[in-house]
Amino acid sequence: MLDSLLADLPILLVAFALALHVLGERRAVRLRRRPRGRRARWRAVSFYGGLVTILVALEGPVDSYAARLFWVHMIQHVLLLSVAAPLIVLGDPWMSIWRPLPLGLRRAVAGDLARSGWAAPLRAAGGALGSPAGSWLAFSINLAAWHVPVLYDLTLTHLWVHILEHTTFLTFSILLWAQVIHSPPLRLRLSAIGRVYYMTAANLVGWAISLVLAFSPRPLYPVYVHIADRPGGISALVDQQLAAGVMLVLGSLSTVIFVFVGLYRWLGLDGDAARRASSPRPSAAGPAG
Repeated sequence: MLDSLLADLPILLVAFALALHVLGERRAVRLRRRPRGRRARWRAVSFYGGLVTILVALEGPVDSYAARLFWVHMIQHVLLLSVAAPLIVLGDPWMSIWRPLPLGLRRAVAGDLARSGWAAPLRAAGGALGSPAGSWLAFSINLAAWHVPVLYDLTLTHLWVHILEHTTFLTFSILLWAQVIHSPPLRLRLSAIGRVYYMTAANLVGWAISLVLAFSPRPLYPVYVHIADRPGGISALVDQQLAAGVMLVLGSLSTVIFVFVGLYRWLGLDGDAARRASSPRPSAAGPAG
């Protein structure tokens, strides 16, 4: 019974988030707090795209094959880290999900979190994780820890550990992307070029892990070594090398796109500033004559 409930947890949580968001958007339109328009529609599409990506990653063929093929398991992680997380942040869903909750519950939760002594550690943790350095450290340490062989094997033999892995992947990825994508009421603290450097640095741990997987002379994860009926008939070492390619190439794709767009905008902003600085300014005394 418990395993069945845990297996269905992604669908239940996605459905709950979707319902809250739809109700929140409708209430915001009625109260004129969020006008209808193209931008609002694109935000909703982005958020719903993130929810669909979660389902694709955690349900159906991807999840079924992830237990038998390392490279499919890596695709599952890439979908959560590099596709679902930025789409959710782009969707700016925070107030829409919060708004439909009962007013009494919202006031009690907000009041306790803001003033209660027992919530002081939560406030401190939230402040740390909400900072660029804290988000980067949490994301990087979490990614490295789950790829330690003993922990990675646990995710394939214990369902609750697998759910915890996916939860932390998605949570810390959302915190990371929220440092570089405007998603009110969350605030951006990095400059335009700082966001480019930040996301490049965020990939360092993933690149290091993928290189270790690619150049290791032997398979590193015992669970995959002992699979006798691996689909495609590939060896455990080839499976691991394919997983390294997925992590290195597909796992970096979102960041590469963000970096190129960020550089383009930064260079454009710099060009505009340079043109404004070099253009002649009108004299304070007005034209002579």
